[in-house]
Amino acid sequence: MTIISISLNERILKDIDKLEKELGFSGRSEVIRASVRMLIADKRENSKLKGIIDAALLVIHDDKYSEEVSNIRHKYDDIVKTQVHNHLANHKCFEIFILNGIADRIISVTEAFQTNKKIDYTKLIVS
Repeated sequence: MTIISISLNERILKDIDKLEKELGFSGRSEVIRASVRMLIADKRENSKLKGIIDAALLVIHDDKYSEEVSNIRHKYDDIVKTQVHNHLANHKCFEIFILNGIADRIISVTEAFQTNKKIDYTKLIVS
């Protein structure tokens, strides 16, 4: 098995340690491997999407990055039908985007949020 090195902030490391204990993983590496497998499975499922689809995109971010979220959202005005913005505790925001459009565009907006370091959580739900 190949060994790689990654940098993680303290918050993520604490979350990994918590998952390890709560879910019974044998170590941090197992938690990370499971996480990577889930991301790969999501990507594989998204690649099967074709045609015009309806979806909901859930996004959680720090309040100070609302402008960043808005900038991404405006690049996809053609598929965003509704946006709900809600303030959470600890200066976090929860966004729900109701999407309708070509699958490739919906995958593209999802990936724009997923790969942005300022976004805490992104989840695409397809109807």
